Amino acid sequence: MSVYEELAKYRDLNFADLFAQITDSDIQRIISKDRLTVFDYLALLSPKAENHLEAMAQQAHRLTVQQFGHIILLYTPLYLANYCVNQCVYCGFHANNAIERKKLSLEQVRAEAEAIAATGLKHILILTGESRHHSSVEYIKECVNTLKDYFTSISIEIYPVNVEEYVELANAGVDGMTIYQETYHEQTYAELHPAGPKRNYRYRLDAPERACQAGLRAVNIGALLGLSDWRSEAFLTGVHADYLQRNYLDVEISMSPPRMRPHVGGFPPKVIVSDKNLVQYVLAFRLFMPRGGITLSTRESAELRNNMLKLGITKMSAGSCTTVGGHSEDGSVPQFEISDERSVADMAAMLYSQNYQPVYKDWQMW
Repeated sequence: MSVYEELAKYRDLNFADLFAQITDSDIQRIISKDRLTVFDYLALLSPKAENHLEAMAQQAHRLTVQQFGHIILLYTPLYLANYCVNQCVYCGFHANNAIERKKLSLEQVRAEAEAIAATGLKHILILTGESRHHSSVEYIKECVNTLKDYFTSISIEIYPVNVEEYVELANAGVDGMTIYQETYHEQTYAELHPAGPKRNYRYRLDAPERACQAGLRAVNIGALLGLSDWRSEAFLTGVHADYLQRNYLDVEISMSPPRMRPHVGGFPPKVIVSDKNLVQYVLAFRLFMPRGGITLSTRESAELRNNMLKLGITKMSAGSCTTVGGHSEDGSVPQFEISDERSVADMAAMLYSQNYQPVYKDWQMW
């Protein structure tokens, strides 16, 4: 069974009717369970569960410490290029946006690597716009070959590719990938992606599984919160993550809950996702998937990230920049505005102050 077929089981769910049947005693019973079902997870995403966030938080913290200890892995994004052929209405890299387009040379990639490595980080996430012409798999492999001199773990956030290309990238030194479905609601997806190869919903949806099949160590998924109803997006992200974890036991499956941020083009969120909503999502996911990673990026404010640290988070970005070349020189137009601008050293100090250990390296690829 494919993940598309797995998600199709829940396509006609009437969330409002299901939520109306959930009681406080249901939520209390679910929180105390050792293993949750998919529908337990859905219940924890319900409005009724908002009355039980403290109990959920205590259980989420316990499970996270049990599985991961008091550690947070730090990483930073490195943008290689912002050329894009897609017309995603919510993205600053939209093909029709009048922004400066840029692609790093290998010499510039090395300069970026040196600037990032000087902070002590050993894990990076490299990103490109979705243009095979400007950011070919071969170009990405060349960049990875340069970056291997500085980092022990290199993940990618690029356009979806086929299994053979993921194998090529893995052989070059890539060990992880991030890809967001953006929205799991297929009709909304079509409306938000009017043109470009990204319009192919199923090809993107199957990309995380192709990466698992290619032997990548870590796969991170998520929906961009603000494009559709957040409860259904959170639920289907959890179903997707559970599918991958059950079928690929040797792959580290993680989730990110990114909320929309200001960007060139100014497309406003269709749905406002509050801090409380975000907290509920993270807590519910942790109780549903105790072994799943949860990444909280610099899209969120420093204060919120500090407060959410003990609620299930396992990975945080630090010293982030969403411009091409922005770590070593004046970058291009950012893909979106970040909210938490703290340096790696500042993030480490915050973690130590809360009795957490910042981890700069937990994997040696070579």
